[in-house]
Amino acid sequence: MWRGARKLDLPPREAIVRDNDLIPQKRLYDAMRKPLAYTALTLGLLALQAMQPASARSAREEISPAEEQVFPYDANIPGCQDTAVLEEISSKFAEKEAKYWNTTLTISSYDSISRTAWRPYGVDFIPRRFCSAVATTSDGVRRRIDYSVRESLGFISATWGVDYCVHGLDRNLAYAYSTACRMARP
Repeated sequence: MWRGARKLDLPPREAIVRDNDLIPQKRLYDAMRKPLAYTALTLGLLALQAMQPASARSAREEISPAEEQVFPYDANIPGCQDTAVLEEISSKFAEKEAKYWNTTLTISSYDSISRTAWRPYGVDFIPRRFCSAVATTSDGVRRRIDYSVRESLGFISATWGVDYCVHGLDRNLAYAYSTACRMARP
């Protein structure tokens, strides 16, 4: 002991070291417990997924048509030249042009209407009819339209729906239907 130093009542050195070592380790453990658990869970799920065989459909697997599924489709959708379908396209087109592009462009008439494909993705998918037509717009230009009529994809899935693309007027950001309306076709 040094001269003039007072003796303090301190716990033994082993207790001090033990307490100082345990406190930071416990805090570190508590802080790392959740991330470690998430990491272990993620790695476990990845390993489980890697052990399972690929879930691609086998050629021998039986295909159940959309009409026989739990929520069946009846494949009862209007044809390409149906007036309700063409009116739906015309009204959607006029609304979009007025609302988003501030133009008065409308579709005046349709001709050369033809069906491009019927259920091209198979019988176990939502029934779709792909069509093509030539439309004359109010500015006098004839443009090709690719459209599809789809079952149960209308308002609240209660009716059929129409999706369309007018060539030369697909002005959505980054071409929503790809160039030349390729994504609107089968």
